Amino acid sequence: MRFIMAKFIVVVLDGFGVGEMPDVPTVRPQDCGANTAGKLLNHFPLKQLPTLEKLGLINIVDATNSVMTPNPKANWGIADLAHYGCDTFMGHQEIMGTRPKPPLEKPFSESIDDIEQALQLAGYQVKRIFVKHLQLLMVSDSVVIGDNLEADLGQVYNLTANFNQITFEELKEIGQIVRSANAVSRNIAFGGYVPSMDNILNAIELKADEFGIEKYIGINSPDSGTYDDGFQVVHLGYGVDANTQVPLQLNKVGIHTYLYGKVADIVQNETGTSYTSVVDTDQVFELLINDLKEKSGFFCANVQETDLSGHQQDPKRYWNILEKADRGLAAVIDAMDQSDLLVVMADHGNDPFIGHTKHTREQVPLMLYSSKMQGVALGKRRTMADIGASVSSYFKAQLPESGQSII
Repeated sequence: MRFIMAKFIVVVLDGFGVGEMPDVPTVRPQDCGANTAGKLLNHFPLKQLPTLEKLGLINIVDATNSVMTPNPKANWGIADLAHYGCDTFMGHQEIMGTRPKPPLEKPFSESIDDIEQALQLAGYQVKRIFVKHLQLLMVSDSVVIGDNLEADLGQVYNLTANFNQITFEELKEIGQIVRSANAVSRNIAFGGYVPSMDNILNAIELKADEFGIEKYIGINSPDSGTYDDGFQVVHLGYGVDANTQVPLQLNKVGIHTYLYGKVADIVQNETGTSYTSVVDTDQVFELLINDLKEKSGFFCANVQETDLSGHQQDPKRYWNILEKADRGLAAVIDAMDQSDLLVVMADHGNDPFIGHTKHTREQVPLMLYSSKMQGVALGKRRTMADIGASVSSYFKAQLPESGQSII
């Protein structure tokens, strides 16, 4: 095949949006004024991200006080979110060529009875944890189940586990039972070696709906300590057809797919190589660069720590992670050949100045690097699926169900 030795690389800076979507005032008024990249650049005007500057970041986010400048040789554009809300799981399904469908919104309180019954029928010890008028489930004194408080409320349920008391394999079995008993778009089963269940229970929080009514209850994931030691995760999706996505389309024409970090946790890639449960930014790039030196195919890496910094509303940490990613991207470019392509993008926003700890519904940057292309306007894309379509087009594979190639 003509492109058998070529590489198409996508690096997703998770949560690095470039300004609110036009529909935000109507569908997510809490995100009005969101601009993750713009606010960070203004907050750190004397700091530099030389690789992202070279790739065209300031071409995209131009109204800032940053010492960095636009690059006339950069290939750049922006993309709208075609999925509802601003969810990492659905964002990456969209990048892989899925046409997103409207999600079900159902607080955990409306699913707790069905989930509890399914777990009890399977023989598990289940008890309820009461906080005010809301309840969580605890399974086998080692797993807490409730709303995900970081994604769009009501669309995701979390299972937070202490691996000092239960194995990841046992957690996944519980996760499958929970998945079978509810219809929200995603269930996430994850955990780490936490000193005590009190660390998890002390991270319980309640969240209010748009009317100020406390309606959601769950674990604040970054505060629970599960990311700190031995973190493992599985994302259990609903209604996503992997047969229409890029990895399986590429496999049909003999092209291998490599996934790194959170994208490996949430995108089905049975025929490829997936480096799951990798959160550390330096490790993500180390794994990616090692493969780029020896292998060819489609490579997609997710930098999750930017997103975690947004959830923590921590601009300083966010910028420190961007600096790590900038160095990693420089090493990626050094490992590329003339025929290779690199796309740097995001999946949504996570404005660390917005005043809440959830994702923000923002457009995402598109920065394309190739030694053969300079100064190309990629324009405004209607969906991030255009990247998946571009990958399939590049390797002469069948296009996914959504998206138009930009190359």
